[in-house]
Amino acid sequence: MRKVRYRDAIREAMSEEMRRDHTVFLMGEEVAEYDGAYKVSQGMLAEFGPKRVIDTPISELGFAGIAVGAAMNGLRPIVEFMTWNFAILAFDQIINGSAKMLSMSAGEFGNPIVFRGPQGAAGQLGAQHSQMLTNMLASVPGLKVISPSNGYDAKGLLKSAIRDNDPVMFMESEQMYSDQCELPDEEYLIPIGKCDIKRVGEHVTIVSYNKIMKIALQAAEELAKDGIEAEVIDLMTIRPLDIHTIIESVKKTNRCVIVDESWPFTSIASEITFQLQRYAFDHLDAPVRRVCGADTSMHYAQNLVEAYMPSVAKVVAAVKEVNYA
Repeated sequence: MRKVRYRDAIREAMSEEMRRDHTVFLMGEEVAEYDGAYKVSQGMLAEFGPKRVIDTPISELGFAGIAVGAAMNGLRPIVEFMTWNFAILAFDQIINGSAKMLSMSAGEFGNPIVFRGPQGAAGQLGAQHSQMLTNMLASVPGLKVISPSNGYDAKGLLKSAIRDNDPVMFMESEQMYSDQCELPDEEYLIPIGKCDIKRVGEHVTIVSYNKIMKIALQAAEELAKDGIEAEVIDLMTIRPLDIHTIIESVKKTNRCVIVDESWPFTSIASEITFQLQRYAFDHLDAPVRRVCGADTSMHYAQNLVEAYMPSVAKVVAAVKEVNYA
């Protein structure tokens, strides 16, 4: 095993797949000459050349449309958005084009694209650059949505996403790009559509994804000091959702807290809560609790950022509430 950063794991996944398959190419703002806004694509232009690592204008709708057309004609684009906040401009191509292409063409045209980039809060970036859009995209039939919490999972899932024949939304976090992880030298893939149990426990199930998994795991360590052993599940893939793994955990623990940076209304946490009450109601000894981002726009002030975001203290309080309900 060797230590690398999250950004390096993403780069390795893309580079390995581009060496394996000449139809794979990368496009986006500053991915080539500048080596990527977050240096995720560093060195890729030198290896693969300007026909396969392509700088685009600042026009998300335009280059997303180019990718949709390229995928219809046998290529496998990787589209990097500098942030998913900017990708809102491309939602017409993603939702009305890519997601619907296979069904609207009666199976004639597939759309094997990976749209990737960071999302969510990343410090004091204000309301328009701090949004968690996972739940919006996960609500669209035809899209697969992945949001890994560490570099090892990110590499294995991204390789699977690039090989997948459906459009995949690969949603990262710029706050994780410098995180260290361990990777094996040999190739590996992680299947799309499976959760991962990051910590085994018996008293409560905590479910999360993306960078908030750090909060969930830290909360589990704090709870262990009080004798509460939490089982922590990393969703990894949001759609398709591996609800079976969550249900089996809740059958054991009888309690569940979902930690989700999304706004609470129509959040990922809301959907999981519904499915648990539908399929695991008889196993619940307390209502499912959500710990979400605040139901408002993100503010710039540091104290308001902290008030907005899920925290270890909020998760611990929610777990103790369901544990003694």
